[in-house]
Amino acid sequence: MVVLDIQNISIDTLVNGYELQEDHYECLFCGASFGLHEVFPHEGRLFTAEGMMKLHIRQIHKSSFHALLSLDKKVTGLSDVQIEMLQYFFEGKSDQEIVEKSSLTSVSTVRQHRFKLREKEKQAKIFIALMQLMKNPEHYTIHKGAKQVDERYSIEQQEREKVLTTYFRNGLDGGIEIIPSKEKKKLIILQHILKRFEEGKHYHEKEVNEILKTVNADFVSLRRHLIEYGFMERNNDGSEYWLKQ
Repeated sequence: MVVLDIQNISIDTLVNGYELQEDHYECLFCGASFGLHEVFPHEGRLFTAEGMMKLHIRQIHKSSFHALLSLDKKVTGLSDVQIEMLQYFFEGKSDQEIVEKSSLTSVSTVRQHRFKLREKEKQAKIFIALMQLMKNPEHYTIHKGAKQVDERYSIEQQEREKVLTTYFRNGLDGGIEIIPSKEKKKLIILQHILKRFEEGKHYHEKEVNEILKTVNADFVSLRRHLIEYGFMERNNDGSEYWLKQ
């Protein structure tokens, strides 16, 4: 049984249920892995490593949701009733259907649980932000205008070089096959991408897109990340972009 290192796994990675290692995708829940540069046959079809990992999650764990929900209650912090309600909510059951199938006796009680879970989600976001700021007050710099709070730990040069070498397999001026989901790795990639832009220069959106296409085909996500992490700014209509000073 794999023990999840929850503290060092991003929410996006938990949602996916797997993460990219140096040369393979690895399942968070059982440790199964698929080599990045291999092709996997299954029922007359061929799958990439990531495609095979997604198939593995569905076949073995049903979904990331079910795998996470089945973790020990000491890990999830969920009560038996909350686990039961989350399962029904995930399945799209109506309040009346839940009353008929569960231990709850009224629709109003089901609705109360829905409300409490939404409140728990809001509180969790604040708590995560507070914990990150408390652990790294001197290194956790949030750029003015940043739209989301992310892990910004200090990064050693050796670690930076390892990440860049892993993702930029054809040289640092080339592209990457996948945008990392781990915040720390993503931050390193974004900081490196900034070198392809000139300070003080204003770029049209098309110019930004063309530059980012040399990094990854999903230039839209890269452009969004650069804005969200506060590395670039744009005018109100999105027609011009520039590096944040």
